Amino acid sequence: MTRRSSIPTDAEGQAALIASLARRAYPSIELFVFSLVCGAILGLGFLLNSQAVLLLGILVAPLMTPWVGFLLAILTGSIRFLFETVMALLISAALVFLGGLITGFAANILPEMARDNVYIHSRIWLPALLVLAIGAITLVASFARSEEKPFLPSVVVAYLFFLPINAVGFGISAGLQDVWLQGLLVFVAHFALAGMIGLATFFLLRLKPSFGGVVLSGITFVLFGGVLIVLMGSGSPSVATTPAPPTPLTQPAALPSSTLELPSPTQTLTATPSVRPTSTTVRRTPTTTPGTASPVPLTLDVTLPPTDTPTVTLTIQPTPTYGRISANEGGGANLRDAPGGTYVMTLLNGTIVETYSEFAEDANGVTWVKVYVTLNGRQIEGWLLESVIAYATPAPNFEATATPTVTPTP
Repeated sequence: MTRRSSIPTDAEGQAALIASLARRAYPSIELFVFSLVCGAILGLGFLLNSQAVLLLGILVAPLMTPWVGFLLAILTGSIRFLFETVMALLISAALVFLGGLITGFAANILPEMARDNVYIHSRIWLPALLVLAIGAITLVASFARSEEKPFLPSVVVAYLFFLPINAVGFGISAGLQDVWLQGLLVFVAHFALAGMIGLATFFLLRLKPSFGGVVLSGITFVLFGGVLIVLMGSGSPSVATTPAPPTPLTQPAALPSSTLELPSPTQTLTATPSVRPTSTTVRRTPTTTPGTASPVPLTLDVTLPPTDTPTVTLTIQPTPTYGRISANEGGGANLRDAPGGTYVMTLLNGTIVETYSEFAEDANGVTWVKVYVTLNGRQIEGWLLESVIAYATPAPNFEATATPTVTPTP
């Protein structure tokens, strides 16, 4: 491997070095061909939810030397070279985006399956930012100090550039909300961070910029730094962390209600519970007067006037059952807004959910249960297949319950 002992310090030597680096970093047809192939394979990896296929797609990604050329154009103040490298990078990103867009349409035809990877790569991961910083430093330093092609650091940078932009296209065509916009913001954040670190590496290598390069470098640092501050300060894109265990729910939303009516000769008692009560018996105590037939009054702790219609509200808390997601395939289960309804999100295996035996429905011979889960401080509710839940407490009996009755006692 041909390696330079040091970066020349004289003006003539630096000019020759920069000219050599610009020639090696100039975009070629290989950039666009490999970008198209890479985008198609990455889209297939998201479609199959396969990390192995995603890794294959990154291995065939083009060398990220045009990105180094973009930094060189800023350093030298060459507007023409800057325009050429920026356009080459935009076309490359568009081809990767197109691969995800095309394969995303197939997700609407194939059976539903977990989409963990597309959500993972459309979120900011703090370890990924550290890896990106190391990859950017290594790529720039290796490219400047060696005549060889730096494949390994190029793979690291391509991994954190191309996966989010491919997830954007896949999320748009597959109809996955909270994916395409988040993925785009992740790509912008990664590009800004890598650009700042790459420029700083060139300065540390003692490559002297021109006057125009100093101006462009200052503008770039301010622009990229502002983008990072705005994105990270506003909370977009989302910074992904391990979700905290959900807190128990005190009372689920949208609980059913029922109305019971008890006729009597003189009164009607209406009970309106907030949840399904157990069977309750209201007893009537007859009152008689010798020789005279009189109506039977209703006694319920107090004697109510015969002209009033009392309303008694019974509040009975349902008993929750806790379980965890344990799907045999895909690494998780799909949460839907109704039994067999629209896809909401994927819950990974091990996620704790709360269920109630009162909320179960039978759709086409399959039992669906309503669950509540708290992720990142936000409560989410939806429906899951009962078969993907392993219960931590005794499993509930998901069967229809008889309607509560009121038995009058003469």
